[in-house]
Order: sequence, then C-alpha cells, then structure tokens
Amino acid sequence: MSQFNDFGNPQVAALPAHLKQFIVEQHYEHYTPVDHAVWRYVMRQNYSFLKDIAYYPYIPGLKAAGLTIEKIPSLQEMNDALGKIGWGAVTVDGFIPPAAFMEYQAYRVLVIAADIRQLNHIEYTPAPDIIHESAGHAPIIADHDYHQYLSYFGSIGAKAMFSSQDFELYEAIRSLSILKEMPDANPGELKRAEDLVEHRQNNMGEPSEMALLSRLHWWTVEYGLIGTLEDPKIYGAGLLSSIGESASCMREHVKKIAYTIDAVNYTYDITKPQPQLFVTPTFQNLIDVLERFANTMSFRVGGAYGLKKAIESRNTCTAVYSSGLQVSGTFVDFKEDGNGVYFLKTLGETALAVDNKELKGHGKDHHKDGFSSPVGRLKGVDTPLEDLTEGQLADIGIKTGENVTLNFESGLVLTGNVKQIHSANNKTQLITFTDCTVTDKDGAKLFEPDWGVYDMAVGEKIVSVFCGAADKDRFLEIAYKSNMETHHVKYDESTVELHGLYQQVRNRRHIGGDFGYLGNVWRVLQACHHDDWLCPLEILELLEHEQAEPALAAEIRDFLVKKAAAEPEYSKLVNDGLYLIAHPVEENLVM
Repeated sequence: MSQFNDFGNPQVAALPAHLKQFIVEQHYEHYTPVDHAVWRYVMRQNYSFLKDIAYYPYIPGLKAAGLTIEKIPSLQEMNDALGKIGWGAVTVDGFIPPAAFMEYQAYRVLVIAADIRQLNHIEYTPAPDIIHESAGHAPIIADHDYHQYLSYFGSIGAKAMFSSQDFELYEAIRSLSILKEMPDANPGELKRAEDLVEHRQNNMGEPSEMALLSRLHWWTVEYGLIGTLEDPKIYGAGLLSSIGESASCMREHVKKIAYTIDAVNYTYDITKPQPQLFVTPTFQNLIDVLERFANTMSFRVGGAYGLKKAIESRNTCTAVYSSGLQVSGTFVDFKEDGNGVYFLKTLGETALAVDNKELKGHGKDHHKDGFSSPVGRLKGVDTPLEDLTEGQLADIGIKTGENVTLNFESGLVLTGNVKQIHSANNKTQLITFTDCTVTDKDGAKLFEPDWGVYDMAVGEKIVSVFCGAADKDRFLEIAYKSNMETHHVKYDESTVELHGLYQQVRNRRHIGGDFGYLGNVWRVLQACHHDDWLCPLEILELLEHEQAEPALAAEIRDFLVKKAAAEPEYSKLVNDGLYLIAHPVEENLVM
C-alpha cells in the first residue's frame, strides 16, 4: 500500500507493520450496480429468515457495525461504528494465512475480503467476500461476551504451531477458491485444483496446533450454534452469510452435537455443506473449551514438548527462557535429561528479544548462522542464575572483564571472559563471553574460542515455545503472502450495459421518477439479457410496492414464475425473491 489509512480507528492504527502488509484498498467505486443488488438480495433474505433463528437480533447488529441492507458498506462507515465498541476493520485480498488472520482478531480488527461474490454464487461462495466477512461476522461483534471470545481466540491462535503442510493446504484452498470465482475457469484446471486440495487434506500427517485450532474456529466462529440441542440459534458467520445453508442447517439431517473439546476431532470441508454442527449453551463455554485446549499448546507447556513441536514445524519459532529472554529462529536440536531441557540450538538467522522487542545488536545479522545456549541451573548455586543480583553474580566470578568457569547441573561446562551482562525486569537474561569454550557432560565441544564471541542465554527453564518471531516487525521484513492474486472480472460491452439497467432500477428506488420508464429497462432485459433474474425481481418489487404499471408487473411476474419452474437452478432464488415482495422487510429497519 502506498499510504496506510487507519480510518481514524484506534484498533486499525495499532496494527503492526507485518499485518499491514496484507491490507488492500477497498476501491468502493469498483462495486457495480449488480454487486449492490447482490448485497441487497442476500441481506433482505438474511433478515427475513435470520430474524427468527439468529442468536443476535440481526438488524440492531447490522446497525452497530455500520451496515445497512441497501448497499455494500464502506470501510469508513464500518470503522466509525465498530470503533465505538473497540473494534476496527480492514480489507484484504481473499484468504490470508491462518496465523495472520488469528492475529488480526487478537488486535480486534475484522479482516474483510474486498471482493463480493458474483451473481451466480449468490447463495454461497467458496472464496471469502464482503458479504461473509461483514454481514456474517460484524453483526454479532456488538455482543460483549462474543467479541471477548473472538479476540481471545486470536491471541491464542497467533501463538499456535503450524506446519509446512498447513501452508501447502492454505495455498491449495486459496487457489481453488479463486478458480471457482472465475466465470471462465478451465474445467481441467479446476479439477486439478480440487484434487490437490483433497490430496493435501488427506496427507496432513499429525495435525498441527494451528490445524486443530482451525477446527475449533470453524465449529464456533464460522459454523457455531448457541442454545439447546432442541432449539439452537445461529451465531457462526459462515451460516449467517449463506442464504442456502442457514436454512438447510436447521433440518434434522444435520446432526447437532453439544460443543466440547471433542470438536477438535472433527475435520471440515469448506466446499461442502456441513454434516454436523456444534451447539454451545453460552459463549463462556467457548472460552472454557478454548482455555482447555490452550493448556495443551506449546506456548503454555514449553520445555522439551514445545521445542519438539518447533523442530517439527520447520518454521521460525520462539523459545522463551524463564528469565524472559526470547530466542527466535529455526530450531534444529535440543538436549534434555531428567531435569528437563539443558541445551538448545537454532540454525540460520536468529534474533534475541525481551518483551517482544529485539535486543540491540542481537538481530538476524548478528546471529545469521544460528544460536546455541545452555538452559538450567549452576551446580552448587541455590538461586537460579537469572535471579542473582549484581553482587551475587560477582561473588561467583561473573563480572565484566573477569575469566570464569560455569558448571551447570546438566554437566555442561563453560569457560570464558565476561564481556557484557544484559539484564531487564530484575532478571539477568544474557551474558556475552570472549575466548569461550562450551563442552557437554561427555566432553564434546559445543563452542570453541575461534568461533568468535559467545552469547549465552540465561534461564532455568524454557517456559514457552510459540510459532513466529517475538519481534515480528524486526524479524520478518516481508510477511508470508500468497503469489496468487484473486480474480478481478473484466466486463464486456454487454455486461456494462446490464450494469446500467440495474443502476436505472436502483435510481428509481432511491430517487423516484416515472415508474413507467422501467418498461424500457424490462424490454432491454428481454432482448439482450434474458437469463438475468435479479433485475426483473427488483423491477417487480418496485412496481408492486408502488402499485404502478400493473400490466408490466404481471408480465414480469409471469416471466419469473415460468423461469423458476423451467430452470431448477433459479427456482429457490426466484421464489425466495417473490416471497420477499409479498412479505417485505420493514422499511424502518432497512436504513
């Protein structure tokens, strides 16, 4: 982005640089009259149906998020409204990596796909779009308990271990969703993309923390129900934004299961209706389940378990010493004994940080070939090394300019000259040595003087291990982004003409004028756009509500009824539209 626009929203303004890189401009002027008609149709259908089965009152929720039924929302309108409840919104290009998505939630920022579904995907789109993200997620954000869960989930998810298979699956799903939104997608290419998603889903190996968390996210934030098994209500955004599945999900063939930690064992397929859904009695139960899962995660367990997960992930991870020192890099080895981890090692670019801020002089450039260090207590010293005062350190020989030999309980031995001692938060975190040798309990050399200066991390234990760098903005110069961009339709002359017809109908609804003129629009539709069904519906709605041009209205109604009967793919869409004409959304709730 050339210039970052925070829309005057504190949550958006607080986003770190590594997340800002995913943001794209909304380009509100690119939305066509057909796009606004698609939004309006879906939103009117949603309100008509969801007013009875959605957990949160739909229209008040829309208003609290800066949305209306009549038009696609602008980011400024949404940020003005969401800012009042401590949230913000940004637009991105389709699917973004799960870890980034989670981190946005932690910052209380809704991630909204800038594009809107095409008319031929009006009931459900395989790609993220502004209807799903804003009309699905935003209306329930005003509920305090729910948005507490959402942001807490984000903070947990941002630390989850992910694997190379997770990224491969993400790329495959993103590519498939983009292809499915292309009106002229090559069938062979589409089949290959579908096969690739299926292959990667079936060959994930043991699911990572991120994969398991994604299941909990799917069965709650996207497809969650709340209440009782006998009378559940919808709160999941995937259901709230799907005019097809929001109806079908309540039928008996979709099994309803009480939401517990067991939901983590259920995989999901984004391209198909869900065979089961989970019902939580309260939003607090969601937090309780999440907390139970978080207690099993590396960032809380730490130690050998966490380092093993870090090595398996083959991604940048961070190990946190009990002193508060954070080591970020690609972990390749660690050693443990009966007392726990006593040595760790990274390979390649590594950085050291405290409180998520990189230590000066200890970035990737300094530790470009890796980092290794002991973990644990000194033999014969009752207090952990990190808790010794300056005087106590001096008493055991750790003083700038002095030679010292450190014997660890693990059997590791370090000898060297103390060059510098780094402390913060009343803890010693790093001691730098020159002329240093480190050997393990068997006498094998782990570091030798001619390798250069040795930076020894200080800490009794590894208390946490999480995916990603501690100071992401310093460590990650460019965030991971997909190379495949979403498809942007180029409109031919005929489609541009159709946009003009939709705009004329929209003008009549909002500005007024001669309704008889709509007969001209109808005749062009019949002559040049006979397959279109939504514009005729909008004309019929206007004429019947205004009790104007009865002969024209009857002709259009006859066309729509016959189309619904003859073409099954349009039957539900047209009949639902006709139902709304007979049972309109209350006007005082629309704007």
